[in-house]
Amino acid sequence: QVQLVESGGGLVQAGGSLRLSCLASGRTFSSYAMGWFRQAPGKEREFVAVIDWRGASRKYADSVKDLFTISRYKAKNTMWLQMNSLKTEDTAVYLCAVAGTRYYSSRYYSTGEYNEWGQGTQVTVSS
Repeated sequence: QVQLVESGGGLVQAGGSLRLSCLASGRTFSSYAMGWFRQAPGKEREFVAVIDWRGASRKYADSVKDLFTISRYKAKNTMWLQMNSLKTEDTAVYLCAVAGTRYYSSRYYSTGEYNEWGQGTQVTVSS
């Protein structure tokens, strides 16, 4: 059974940091690109960051560029999202996802490019 489990969310003050983790089990995801998305109440799921299967190439949403860092450890099927200088508008459920290819496509920001999803972890940033 394929499973993606996110952890590390919580309540943090604006300007603080959190590190999210995504643990994949049931199948080896080390050969696939993986990404982070987030979804705030009443809003559509939006792209945050993506990393290719080797961890050599990354893309970020403009809103988090230079603030968030995506990384992965293939040997342990684990991916992280380091989030610094958090803002209230970063409040959302954060979900990890696995793409069907090693390298992310030109549509890396689209949910349709990912075929496995976790349940998400809540991040709340207070002012």
